[in-house]
Amino acid sequence: MGKMKLITKGLVKENPTFVLLLGMCPTLATTTSAINGMGMGLATMFVLVLSNMAISATAPYIPDKVRIPSYIVIIAAFVTVLQFIMQAYTPAMYETLGLFIPLIVVNCIVLGRAEAFANKNSVIDSACDGLGIGLGFTMSLTILGLVREILGSGSVFGFKFISGDGILAFVLAPGAFLALAYLIVIFRKITRMN
Repeated sequence: MGKMKLITKGLVKENPTFVLLLGMCPTLATTTSAINGMGMGLATMFVLVLSNMAISATAPYIPDKVRIPSYIVIIAAFVTVLQFIMQAYTPAMYETLGLFIPLIVVNCIVLGRAEAFANKNSVIDSACDGLGIGLGFTMSLTILGLVREILGSGSVFGFKFISGDGILAFVLAPGAFLALAYLIVIFRKITRMN
């Protein structure tokens, strides 16, 4: 499979949020704003790319009986590195995303790509797959956060452009479900037309 095809499939054909419906917990919980959605997506992409590469490189040496626990340890190592980097360079984002950063360890997107792709393919292909799925996840979370931020507070990436308050429901959990549902419908209509 071509490298470019591996990267682009995560954006549309195998988009984790709008097509595969994976990673719904961080999707719904962290997308109260576009910047939070983008931050969570980029954090997940960091772990996804590096863990895919490490799992691809070590998969031939891992016995089948301990395959999943080994993958979780590898993923946890990269999440720990991510936590240290975020605490040092983006402490405000780290505080905002809070508990959802350590939960990347058990995110079904990361573990699913390790099991479905990385353990059967080359390191470079696994990196491209992780990048593609990570870009798709980042795009989805940013769009969902953008919609919720516009409707909920009348701002874009923190810059207020509508005076007054927005629709409070879109900042809360019910708004996340509603916005996600409409975005899934729109995404699927657009992809069917193409």
